[in-house]
Amino acid sequence: MISAVLFDLDGTLIDTAPDFAAVLNGMRRRRQLSDIPFEHIHATVSDGARALVQLGFQLQEGDDGFEVLRQELLDDYLQHLSVHSQLYPGVDKVLSWVEQRAIPWGVVTNKPSLYAEPLLRDLALSQRCGSLVCPDHVTQRKPHAEPILLACSQINANPEHSIYVGDHRRDIEAGRNAGSTTVACNYGYVHAGDPASSWGADYTIEQASELIAILETL
Repeated sequence: MISAVLFDLDGTLIDTAPDFAAVLNGMRRRRQLSDIPFEHIHATVSDGARALVQLGFQLQEGDDGFEVLRQELLDDYLQHLSVHSQLYPGVDKVLSWVEQRAIPWGVVTNKPSLYAEPLLRDLALSQRCGSLVCPDHVTQRKPHAEPILLACSQINANPEHSIYVGDHRRDIEAGRNAGSTTVACNYGYVHAGDPASSWGADYTIEQASELIAILETL
């Protein structure tokens, strides 16, 4: 029996890289700088706003101007959350499969609720999602187990009978720490030097629709 299916957000449920790319390159254009290739931004999204500023402006945290740029990026992103972002192919099919079987699903993310909540709302997922756990809801973020355990408690799910799906090593570590079955998404924001096959997940998928076959066996 599956108690719940929980997902990471960026790179697992939703492809948000196009909007991050638009924001970062928009900042560069305002400074008469050329665009950074999309694939470079795509490879950096999962590392957060600080990494994007480092990529975009060759500055390190603590350098003059770094914090101003980071805040500008976050402010711009808040206004550009869902212009190009969309569900990965096959994700809606997975969610429908889960919902048809009355299995609750939720999102456990390191994305602050300021951005995660409107993103889910804009993509018409808020009413479907049984739980949303962000860093500002917990004392320890992933890879700690606390966010997954909180999500399970909110939807009355047994963590040991729940599935956690993510596209980063920290997601698999968090799922394992919570005692859940883990699924690594090789289609997400996976670093070339840290392949999903090395994370120790229970399963690895190349596209979201493959998750259904895994769920049918559990």
